Amino acid sequence: MVINNKSSNHSPWIFFLLVFILAIPFWLFGLLTQQLLQKEIPINLPISALMFVCPMIAALILVYRNNGANGIKQLLSKAFKIKIKRKIWFAPIFFMEPFIMFLAYGSMRLMVGSIPELDFSLLKILALFFVFLIAGICEEIGWQGYAYDTLENRWNAVGASIMLGVVWQIWHIIPHLQLHPPAWILWQCAGSVLLRVLIVWVYKNTGKNVLAAAIFHTMNNVCSFLLPNYDSNIAPISMFIVTAFVVLIVTFLWGSKTLAQYRFIHNR
Repeated sequence: MVINNKSSNHSPWIFFLLVFILAIPFWLFGLLTQQLLQKEIPINLPISALMFVCPMIAALILVYRNNGANGIKQLLSKAFKIKIKRKIWFAPIFFMEPFIMFLAYGSMRLMVGSIPELDFSLLKILALFFVFLIAGICEEIGWQGYAYDTLENRWNAVGASIMLGVVWQIWHIIPHLQLHPPAWILWQCAGSVLLRVLIVWVYKNTGKNVLAAAIFHTMNNVCSFLLPNYDSNIAPISMFIVTAFVVLIVTFLWGSKTLAQYRFIHNR
């Protein structure tokens, strides 16, 4: 049984509503345990960040309602499809976010001056990667695997990406408020809306590979937490500036309509 993204039963707005409803217990738990448990977590994340399971749960509920067990199998198969036809896309999947991080770090040094050196402990990188990969897969099963294609049926790729990115970041605001000031949240969310454009770019150019999108998402989280002074306002500002520059280049080269038609090949 094939999941029909154009079906009236497949509504991204119902999905978004369900994701927000499912997140409420996590938000409340994070608020209640903010002072009690925060010191026990080795990285600066609120307990409510465990809401990463909500997009996957919401997608599975809606797919099962419309398509039964076969729909769930199809959705999960999209999330664990390892094969990528054009191997060159492994490069942006794994290395674009480190490239953005290095440029952001350089801009931080220009704006602030003396900041701590980057810490590239292999153990730290691997630990962050595997933790964030679990979260990335759970999120992208919902955001890309379930919601995105229907949005692109109504807008172009960049428009659908921004729409999805805005909803994605509104969903993050309450957990952010449990740790960060408004200025940090503003720049972090703005940069993450642009990040969604890059996630969609990878997703579209790897044959709608949800796992590729999840790994790219994971690499962004890993690189963000490797930045020194990540909790200061300067880090998300720097990431926003560099990400905006990269998004402009990607949109120019691959086109806002699909993010998948490289202009110098398409026009031959």
